[in-house]
Amino acid sequence: MESALISLYPWIKSLHIISIIAWMAGMLYLPRLFIYHCDAPPGSDKSETFKVMERRLLRAIINPAMIASFLFGILLLITPGIVDWTAWWVYGKLSLVLVMTAVHGLFSLWRKDFESDRNKRPAKFYRIANEAPTLLLIVIVLLVVIKPGQ
Repeated sequence: MESALISLYPWIKSLHIISIIAWMAGMLYLPRLFIYHCDAPPGSDKSETFKVMERRLLRAIINPAMIASFLFGILLLITPGIVDWTAWWVYGKLSLVLVMTAVHGLFSLWRKDFESDRNKRPAKFYRIANEAPTLLLIVIVLLVVIKPGQ
């Protein structure tokens, strides 16, 4: 298994990056949909269209991309010689991935609020929430590329 992981490393890493890009694209777009959805009266054609868009984005892109990101990320973690477990940045990155996953969960809950016409938050709330994935992405990429302390 170890030699297979080592020989497949470039493919696993590529698929991890591709799945992260898809996950982040969805995580950046979904709160934008929430912002626009706030302006649509509940039950209107516009609101119902946003519900479909949000559901499809989450179920067809964001959720599968997150699962793929985790799968390929775990394969990278268990590939011999790839991760220096003595470096603190690895634990920082993994912690921020958990925070990103929690944000994903919040977005899923908020989508359900819109789905059932129970949203009580203003568009400004979602404008602020829209920044969370961006900030997390920036710090995670910096940690992975710069590898501080190594």
